[in-house]
Amino acid sequence: MGCEIRYITYQLASKEVSNEDLATTFEEFSAEDIYKKVGIKKRFHTSEDIIGSDLAFQAANLFFNDTKFPKEQIEFILFCTEGLDYIAPMTACLLQDRLNLNKNIGALDLPSGCAGFTNALGMAKAIVESGQSSNVLLLFGDTPGLVSHPQDFALRSLFSDAGAAVLVEKSNENHIGNFVYGVDGSGAKHLFVDKSCLRNPIDKEWLELNNDVGGMPRGQMKMNGLEVFSFSIKEVPILVNEILEKNKLKMKDINLFVFHQASKIILKSIQRKLQIPTDKMAYYLENNGNTVSVSIPLCLKEAQREGRIKKGDKVLIAGFGIGFSWSGTILYF
Repeated sequence: MGCEIRYITYQLASKEVSNEDLATTFEEFSAEDIYKKVGIKKRFHTSEDIIGSDLAFQAANLFFNDTKFPKEQIEFILFCTEGLDYIAPMTACLLQDRLNLNKNIGALDLPSGCAGFTNALGMAKAIVESGQSSNVLLLFGDTPGLVSHPQDFALRSLFSDAGAAVLVEKSNENHIGNFVYGVDGSGAKHLFVDKSCLRNPIDKEWLELNNDVGGMPRGQMKMNGLEVFSFSIKEVPILVNEILEKNKLKMKDINLFVFHQASKIILKSIQRKLQIPTDKMAYYLENNGNTVSVSIPLCLKEAQREGRIKKGDKVLIAGFGIGFSWSGTILYF
């Protein structure tokens, strides 16, 4: 028994932010300067009242509307985000109710970021292939815009808020390969959300300090861009080679490489280091931004729509980032 990805939908946040829009805030840069720096033309930000689970809910509704898949046949949901509704209960429980799914299903949260899709897909594969459920609905929703300081150019120009829904289902053939995972928690503070939970909670002093930008009550994302870049170009090529080895494949066997859309400079550096032909690289950053856990399913959906993925193709997917954490596998179409 194997499993496969049956369908993908994604939902970008409602507010499109162009480089011209950013240039009005960051007056030292023109729209052209911004594009040259980050390789992005537009990104999408949400409003204060729409959070990750709302975007996941919207993507799930798109899934059910597009596929007509019966809600009563969903047997398990995994919700992946770094912005849960509450510390408790699990947001997956709330989504079960909002989506009007059966009560006799599994529901779990997976607090994960840039490696969220590959982590969640690995969990779904384990659930299905162990016989616990015949399908898993993976839901994703990330809103980095809600924890990015309005004056932080690097974060505001790079990240987008988005949601996705992905159905993984039992199949006669195995379309999802063996996984590789990795983590290096020593790099955690190079990309993290400060003042966001129990370890270092928000206090009156924090709110007063950020009073001019609404207090930042959800905390503030902080990124050491150089360290994130160094981590990415060191670990991702190793990850790719380990994925190939574990699945008994060579670089030439892969039809398309789909990496987490971290940034243009990171993707270009990985491509150059691994000597991947441009026609085998997925670049969907320019018109979407970095959508965190949604970036790989977004790439897969768009690549299929453009005919870049055909029956019989082998696609290598690799997620990496906050944690530091990384994971990946091969998809067989």
